[in-house]
Amino acid sequence: MQNVLAAWDWPSGEARATLADDGGLINQTYWVRGADGGTLAVLQRLNTGIFRAEVHHDIEAVTAHVEAAGLVTPRLRRTRQGALWHTDAEGGVWRVLSVVGDRTVHKLQDPADARSAGRLVARFHSAVRDLRHDFQMVRPSPFDTDRQMRELAAAVAAHPEHRLHADVARVAEELVASWERWSGPQQLPERVVHGDLKISNVRFTGPRAVALIDLDTFARRTLDVELGDAMRSWCNPLTEESLDAHFDVALFAAAMEGYAAGAGEQGPSDAEWEAVVPAIERVALGLAARFAKDALEERYFGWREEFGGRGEHNLVRARGQAALARSVRARRAEAEAVIARAR
Repeated sequence: MQNVLAAWDWPSGEARATLADDGGLINQTYWVRGADGGTLAVLQRLNTGIFRAEVHHDIEAVTAHVEAAGLVTPRLRRTRQGALWHTDAEGGVWRVLSVVGDRTVHKLQDPADARSAGRLVARFHSAVRDLRHDFQMVRPSPFDTDRQMRELAAAVAAHPEHRLHADVARVAEELVASWERWSGPQQLPERVVHGDLKISNVRFTGPRAVALIDLDTFARRTLDVELGDAMRSWCNPLTEESLDAHFDVALFAAAMEGYAAGAGEQGPSDAEWEAVVPAIERVALGLAARFAKDALEERYFGWREEFGGRGEHNLVRARGQAALARSVRARRAEAEAVIARAR
């Protein structure tokens, strides 16, 4: 580890890395501390199975633009050689980022946090609205619901002997039927988005949301799926594994009030506002389809053994997201009234 740290200059002349509390779900994450124990920076080993090193050019372009617009943002610290990242002797890709905020919310409970986070996200979207950048790390959109339903159907057909086949097939039947009934716009203009706005990617200082982190997913996509994925995550007060997952309209109202306040005159178009609520259901359905497919294919990197296996854990996830989609559909009129009041 010291050989990695030596790729950067440290103001105290001494630095050591300690694994962050959660270690990072995708990128291995460490706190860099100086001789006095103070936190100097965040050190991460990039998961090159998912991202290429060139993603750092995208991070640099977006964060420089956001900072110039007056927002707080993590910034990449260049190596002694002036590079945005360091490659170690084994081919590992490492980066150092500045520290922002002092508080992480892992599950939204307080409408005040939702309101502040919504305002910050809107300010970010406004800041990058005029960004001109050719993204070097472009991944397929995770919000292609038609493709997700096709892949689920293919997995059900391909694994008739799987121990969970009957259970997954029942979930798949519900998801496909719900998607066929779904209605909402899908042809909105693309804009620069964060790409993974779970609430733990919003850093707070005290009561105020101050910066977005986990920056590898910057891309050009439509605003409805950006906000739909965020609200799917923020407004389910239970865990992803809960079969009682439901859509909390009070949290949604706070988040949308904050978003409207932060967006000001640079806010969404009428079509983009009207697409937000249907997109929440759409994203939940697509994610449920992905989890159901993963249950039959015994995959996904985040499974926990207490569920019995990858398949069992993913089936619980699929059922939880299906329940959330049902809840969003049932409360669609209330949620759309929230949008009407906020915009």
